Amino acid sequence: MKFKIVSLLMMVTLLMLATTGCLYPDENNPTKVSYRESVNRIQMAMEDFQKENAVLPMINAGQDTPRYEKFRVDLVKLKNMGFIDEIPNTAFEMGGSGYFLIQNEETDPTIKVMDLVTVQKVNDVQLAVDKYKRGHANQLPKAKEIYPNIYSVDLSKVGVPSITLSSVYSGEDMAFVMDSGGQVYVDYAYDIMQAIDKSEQKPLADEDLRGYLVNNSYYVPAKSLPYTWNNGAPVAVLP
Repeated sequence: MKFKIVSLLMMVTLLMLATTGCLYPDENNPTKVSYRESVNRIQMAMEDFQKENAVLPMINAGQDTPRYEKFRVDLVKLKNMGFIDEIPNTAFEMGGSGYFLIQNEETDPTIKVMDLVTVQKVNDVQLAVDKYKRGHANQLPKAKEIYPNIYSVDLSKVGVPSITLSSVYSGEDMAFVMDSGGQVYVDYAYDIMQAIDKSEQKPLADEDLRGYLVNNSYYVPAKSLPYTWNNGAPVAVLP
């Protein structure tokens, strides 16, 4: 009887671990801890690889690839060459919801995570916006202009009112925005403001404020626009 109970508990635990890669991370979620361990492990493996090979274990990206979407870690190479015992379950390669990226590749290579749930939901909204434009003489499904030439997307107009996105930084709901060409992004203003408040630093006039998110978390702001400091608040600007 005791053996059956222990076996049942082990099965439940394994099921919980198997599903954590698909959840939205937050401060008290096992996924958060899992990413911390994974990032630290891959960081050490990357540094060891670079010392031995004089190059970084990354998959090169095209020049047009956005800053926070390029230089994926070649996890398969790290595993095959013995720098990691196994690929983390949180990685896309193992069915997880994150790409591991190398940031500051030229000066201070650092491992960060790109959340693929965010990417997928932006892609879903993008498809809906593109479809709307084709059926409405290239008009945009605007809700309102929230930054200069940047608009919130009217999800009801494009037929996807149920698509919601929780921030990997704060857990708060995030808005989808678009430029005048209909390119869709995520609005990170709230998270950036929170990060700046916690840092107790005054942003520089020409500083890209997304750095506050990258420097104080394991995540990059996927599908984002640059932000600058204007009248005491972060403002999205066109690249």
